[in-house]
Amino acid sequence: MAGAAEPAAAGDAGPAAVRRGTLIFRAPSLPVAIAGIAGLSAVLAIVLWWPNLRSTEEGFFLAFFVPAIVAAFGTTPLARALGGRLELHRGVFLALLVLLIELPIALVWRGAQMIWPAQTPGVVFLGAFLAGPAVWFRQMSLFGLSRASHGRSLPVSLLQPLLALLGLFLVVPPSVRELVATVFFLVIGFLCAVALLRAADRPLRREFQSSGISLIRPLLDHVGLRDPAATRALEGFFDKFAFPADLWFRLLAFSREGRLRATVALPTVHPGPFAALGASDLPRKLSEQLGPDAGTVLVPHTPSDHDLDLPGEREVEKFGAVGRELLRAFGPPVEARASPLVSPYEGSFARAQVFGDVALVVMTQAPQPTDDIAFSVGDRIEREVGRDGAVRLALVDAHNSYVEGKGDITYGTPTAEKLVADARAAVAAARAAAVPGGIEVGVATHGDYDIGTSGIGPQGIRALVVRAAGRTSGYVLIDGNNLLIGFRDPIVRALERIVDRAEVLTTDNHVVHEVDGGINPIGERRSLDALTRDAADVLARAKADLAPAETFFGARPVPGVRVLGPGFTARLLTSLGDTLSMFTNMVVATFLLLLTSSLVVTFVLK
Repeated sequence: MAGAAEPAAAGDAGPAAVRRGTLIFRAPSLPVAIAGIAGLSAVLAIVLWWPNLRSTEEGFFLAFFVPAIVAAFGTTPLARALGGRLELHRGVFLALLVLLIELPIALVWRGAQMIWPAQTPGVVFLGAFLAGPAVWFRQMSLFGLSRASHGRSLPVSLLQPLLALLGLFLVVPPSVRELVATVFFLVIGFLCAVALLRAADRPLRREFQSSGISLIRPLLDHVGLRDPAATRALEGFFDKFAFPADLWFRLLAFSREGRLRATVALPTVHPGPFAALGASDLPRKLSEQLGPDAGTVLVPHTPSDHDLDLPGEREVEKFGAVGRELLRAFGPPVEARASPLVSPYEGSFARAQVFGDVALVVMTQAPQPTDDIAFSVGDRIEREVGRDGAVRLALVDAHNSYVEGKGDITYGTPTAEKLVADARAAVAAARAAAVPGGIEVGVATHGDYDIGTSGIGPQGIRALVVRAAGRTSGYVLIDGNNLLIGFRDPIVRALERIVDRAEVLTTDNHVVHEVDGGINPIGERRSLDALTRDAADVLARAKADLAPAETFFGARPVPGVRVLGPGFTARLLTSLGDTLSMFTNMVVATFLLLLTSSLVVTFVLK
């Protein structure tokens, strides 16, 4: 049963990624749905009774329109009384879809009646026959969307078909055989729905020992309502498969006149899995947890992938607590010696800017595809470049050139080896370009974006400008899941008309997955021209905000953080893909079984 923006999980780019756009259908508005119910009821009545005008009129009201309207508005309170929940617009849409399923069956039946009138049962059998598909469709829909209990869902599923049968029998009184056939049709419809749901649930039960169908309602409530109970249920599912890991949190902060003006927060966390679950929406969560004392908080993507997704917000709070401790425990500012943002050579995957003994390293493969850099690769850069103790690193995965299924950097590959070498060279070049003297820092933000129309998350676009060694370096951070390939270079060119060197980054925030389109990279919903204007405007305001500043840096381990770990996302996406495939096949199979079995009953009892 499709409703208003029913969600399904999606991960980052990859061959196994499930794009939610294939699973979403938006229910029509109530007036449109009610008009559709009236229209389909009229067509069904004509198919069953025309040219008997009086029976057609009675059948329209008693067998189709009134039962459908009562079910449309009665499904929601009845489901609630039985411990489930179904929104009114979904209840109305469900009644409309039942009529839509019944119509082609009625047309085929009436056609057969015109060709073989003696062999084809009459209108009562047809009306009763339609009850089976109605129960089948309503049961499989309500089981997932209202409550994953056959006993609690069945009375709600029977509401529309029983009312329709009552109206039909008032127009044309049934015989005993027809009543017996009706019972068989209802039972067959219910059993086929049970078979469909059990088969569709098998892949997730086999892999995770949990019912995926039982998570549909919490997922709808989390995405649509941010319902705390639904969020706990989903995060509880993830937490069952998580295990502890020792991670790090680094803060690069800039203070003006004794107050922090901007803080670059760098947790070794991947901002997934999706919606606002776990570490998803990490930029907003960390900004709120660090609080106003941190100034404007920027949370760019760090070297990490779905292995470091956090299962619940409690794990995010561990980083918030460590971050607040770092803010309180900053030592003296770093040495007043800095460089601009520099690249060691043409084609380097890394650029760096030095503040005292701290090197901010920004890594991208653009204009080639660039996506997640594995934590192990970042950890190797930390160990090799920073092992002599002369420099402390703040690593950023720019995550700014999206092509589905491409751009990941994994440990031991030639690309990873080049990145390590380029990072080492970038830090060396930045240290060589550093000169004594203070820096100036400016920051600006632009929010009020709607995810559905822009693909940009709650933190909007944030810009940081640093003037050091007589040159300005600008960083524009967009809260979203990567940037379409080809967008980064023109945006950077526009930014470098404002500052000397610039880079555009994304947060990889998976909250943008919860709208139609799934992965939803930046640029898919907002044009390059609009993004360029926005980025340039924010950067120009950040440059106008420049003022003398001091730099602080802190790093602390965050031990025992529960993460989803290697393979979990691949297993989940594979199971979801198997579930979708099984569901599609079983819809066809159980519907054909329903029709075949009901036809056998019809010709035995007619």
